[in-house]
Amino acid sequence: MIQGRKEGRGRMMEHVMENNKVVVAGTVHTPLIYSHEMFGENFYNFDLAVPRLSDYVDVLPITISERLMGDIELKPGTEVVIEGQFRSYNKFIDGKNRLILTVFTRDIYPKQDNIKNPNQIYLNGFICKEPVYRTTPFNREITDILLAVNRAYGKSDYIPTIAWGRNARFSQHLKVGDNIKIWGRIQSRIYQKKLPDGEVVEKMAYEVSISKMEVVENNNNP
Repeated sequence: MIQGRKEGRGRMMEHVMENNKVVVAGTVHTPLIYSHEMFGENFYNFDLAVPRLSDYVDVLPITISERLMGDIELKPGTEVVIEGQFRSYNKFIDGKNRLILTVFTRDIYPKQDNIKNPNQIYLNGFICKEPVYRTTPFNREITDILLAVNRAYGKSDYIPTIAWGRNARFSQHLKVGDNIKIWGRIQSRIYQKKLPDGEVVEKMAYEVSISKMEVVENNNNP
């Protein structure tokens, strides 16, 4: 009986892990910074520079366990491939809860060849906020979608995503609770924020740019 429960739990966790898959390849951009310790395991953060075809470089936050580093020297300039999940957590900053996003590493290895698509993400989640349709100053159609992606142990990751063009028009009519699958890339974006004292500071936002999406008709299987 216990064995059956364990196998069932294992299958469930495997299914949950399949909801959120990331593969990014690029160059270590910043030195390792200690993040936190959990059950005797130390975790570190660094930024990874991932090139686009347009020559723009996305600078993505990475979290990695010391147990995965092995012989790889993670210093600025090192080229690596990272497989993992795009995760979120709340952090109390300046008296407010902030949504922090990071690529949580499950595997890492040296980048040896040119990779055709160095920035890939797949998410299977649920819309948890009414989609917001808008047009940019350059008249591009965009819909902002906040996606809740189930994780093991009853947790969820809340991932901001952006649909473009015909996908933007289509997704503006989706409802909270709708189950969708999306494929795309993680992008970084610099924006300016005005502080209460009038000072303007530059901030970095992270979001998933959707290239393909699909509505899951049967919402009984998260």
